[in-house]
Amino acid sequence: MSKRDYYEVLGVSKDASESEIKKAYRKKAMKFHPDRNSDDPNAEKKFKEASEAYEVLGDSEKRQRYDQFGHRGVNGSNGFGGRGAGFEDIGFEDIFSRFSDIFGGEFGGGGRSRGRRSTGQPGSDMKLRIELSLEEIAFGTEKKLKVKKQVKCDECNGTGAETEEDFETCGTCNGMGEVRQVRKTMLGQMVNVQPCPDCNGDGRIIRNKCSKCNGEGRYRGKETVKVKVPSGVSKGNYITLRGKGNAGKRGGEAGALVVLIEEKEHEHFERDGNDIYYDLVLSVPDAILGTEVEVPTLKGKAKLNIEEGIQPGKLLRMSGKGIHGLNRSGVGDQYVRINVYIPKNLTDEELKHVEALEGTEHFDAENKEDNGKGFFNKIKDVFT
Repeated sequence: MSKRDYYEVLGVSKDASESEIKKAYRKKAMKFHPDRNSDDPNAEKKFKEASEAYEVLGDSEKRQRYDQFGHRGVNGSNGFGGRGAGFEDIGFEDIFSRFSDIFGGEFGGGGRSRGRRSTGQPGSDMKLRIELSLEEIAFGTEKKLKVKKQVKCDECNGTGAETEEDFETCGTCNGMGEVRQVRKTMLGQMVNVQPCPDCNGDGRIIRNKCSKCNGEGRYRGKETVKVKVPSGVSKGNYITLRGKGNAGKRGGEAGALVVLIEEKEHEHFERDGNDIYYDLVLSVPDAILGTEVEVPTLKGKAKLNIEEGIQPGKLLRMSGKGIHGLNRSGVGDQYVRINVYIPKNLTDEELKHVEALEGTEHFDAENKEDNGKGFFNKIKDVFT
């Protein structure tokens, strides 16, 4: 079954502010929190749905991707979009953690005890720009990127310790990775949760650190990353590769690698969405008499017939020779703009030939065949 629109789930408009979204989520979470609805089997489902919606709409980057691409812009392991990253499934424990961050200790009395969910500290995200040719954009491509980053230590498998026996439970947080301070206020019990200062949130302390990474579980290195670029991307689009950013500390989850798209200027073509434009320059005789020419396309050269008497500014359409659009949105066309080269510095003999034509019927501008049509009308004729 398809997911409901996140704005509909929270009951807010698409131009709602951050504070309005947070307020709406708080209201939904208060209403459907399982601790308050033990007799309603659907409450937990609705609570998760609201939390999932807030996970996206409460984050400015995820919200931007959702507004542009919908659910597919924030789902999956390799997100793509105007600036994107994927959205992972939210477990109930993660929802409760986020709920506690927003509501403090309001439900502390009947709450649940959560153990340390994972070891280590997450790695940071990275951004990398790649410049694509128009041909790569037109048909899609796969790139191999050499990335300098923090990589997982292969000596200790990312743990940071010489052996597994070199770990001991942190005495400050008793392995929880966090310390809590509880205080009572007139609004109820408030809980302040902070990472443990002794183990930095890991829950464990290392007695003997790995000699290669000095206890970090990672070191500065290089990695070759493959990225598949779909056809039809544009400058400003980006592809997010989850888990391909900096490695986490001591086994923590790796960050994301955000690949930003740039476009190389093309030798022949100008791009307009999925269409491309090429300027063809003809000699005066070829424009008058007609000819057959070879023009470049995104897949090599192609022959094009030029009718006799063709006018400067006319557009010739080569159907299906443009860019394959993003997400199968169709294939663009190639347009050839006609230009006529007027020579200078003619020889005496050449001038005599031209002067002989001056004033003749077919070389009188008042007798032009386009009946005064302007440039934009000529463009319009291409589509009729």
